[in-house]
Amino acid sequence: MSNDVPRLRFAPSPTGYFHVGGARTALYNWLVARQSGGTFILRIEDTDLERNREEWVDGILSAMTWLGIDWDEGPYRQSERADRHVAAAQRLYDAGLAYYCGCTRDEVERRTKDRQTPGYDGYCADRGLEPGPGRALRFRSPDTGTTVVRDVVRGEVSFENATIEDFVIVKSSGQPLFHLANVVDDIDMRVTHVVRGEEHLPNTPKALLLWDALEGGPTPVFAHLPVLVNEKRQKLSKRRDPVAIEDYRDQGYLPEAMRNYLALLGWAPADGRETLTVEEMIGEFRLEDVNNSPAFFDVVKLGHFNGEYIRALSTPEFVSRCAPWLEAAPWSPERYDAVAFERLAPLVQERVSTLSEVPSMVEFCFLEEPTIDQASWDKALGRNPLASAVLAASRDGLGRCPWTAGDIRAVIEEAGASQGLKLAKAQAPVRVAVTGRSVGPPLFESIEVLGREKTIARLETALERIRDAGPG
Repeated sequence: MSNDVPRLRFAPSPTGYFHVGGARTALYNWLVARQSGGTFILRIEDTDLERNREEWVDGILSAMTWLGIDWDEGPYRQSERADRHVAAAQRLYDAGLAYYCGCTRDEVERRTKDRQTPGYDGYCADRGLEPGPGRALRFRSPDTGTTVVRDVVRGEVSFENATIEDFVIVKSSGQPLFHLANVVDDIDMRVTHVVRGEEHLPNTPKALLLWDALEGGPTPVFAHLPVLVNEKRQKLSKRRDPVAIEDYRDQGYLPEAMRNYLALLGWAPADGRETLTVEEMIGEFRLEDVNNSPAFFDVVKLGHFNGEYIRALSTPEFVSRCAPWLEAAPWSPERYDAVAFERLAPLVQERVSTLSEVPSMVEFCFLEEPTIDQASWDKALGRNPLASAVLAASRDGLGRCPWTAGDIRAVIEEAGASQGLKLAKAQAPVRVAVTGRSVGPPLFESIEVLGREKTIARLETALERIRDAGPG
């Protein structure tokens, strides 16, 4: 282990949206760097030219910034360091630690199809081939001995060298491959800790062999983090599961809630509490305490987390955080009333799990007419023989009562009582008539904000619709 101040790196490949597993890895690296006074390096491993896209790089950078995971160095581009990778490959070749191979994949498969040990069979190891078209450069793995990965999370993991094939480090096209580029960059950047997903563990003995062959000095501390799984205990898949950080951001999850939840996917503080400030995470997180069992990415629990964080906001902060969703809402800008929303905000804040739910909760106040949910209408008014009487009595009472939530409640309660209904049953048709939905913020306070004129007009419209529909 190096005695240097810790230097950690997050090295994503820009081949898709920013995966929650990648975000968890970035967070753990960042936490270790921040708690130790170390350096957090961002390195974009963009050498897969066929799959990489610049928009994915932008997505990684913006998502990390949103999560509050800042970097001290970078972002470096692995593609800009190709000369270093090629030079390292040449050193290995010159030292006899790598050799050129002209075998095609089909040829290798034909020769090895009956072997118990899979992988390349070393056919070209002693042929003395020179560089040339169609020839890849392979690292000469040792035939005997054991390579041991000392892992903070998983303990010591041993790999028999005889099972490690002579792996390609430079393609026949001349492009250095991941194993080599990754190690060269880690050596050059003086990385002291490699914290990454467990899917990289099988590659680690190759990295250690290259590290030693390149005389990279003390090897890093390794920590391979547990895989993230869904509710069926299947590894999270971007094709099947909601895994993109950008999607959660756009749905109105709070970055501090997402960051807190990610931290708990494989780790927890000693006292087991779940709500943590970022300062508490930095102070208490330890790689040694990370569990090696698969971690369940529970979207339902994340929603609960987010709702708790939303309710912990001050009202002014909640109003401010809602702004992007309100600006994209279905009403015209001139109909939006900031004062009305500020009055509704505390009521809505108690009932949403994400900020994207806010516009549908308050649109009744800013649309000319409410958007009617047909299923709610059918249940509360269409099939309710007492609905017309309750609406009419409510309309009459609301036309003359003082305009406070308490007085509005009293009017609707009395309208229901006149038909033998308790308040819960009486307010259902009024809610749908006024807001268009069967659920939403508290009805009486909502009506108070909406105003007398609009409320009575909507009750009239609902009564007309019932009359037009006729019996049955």
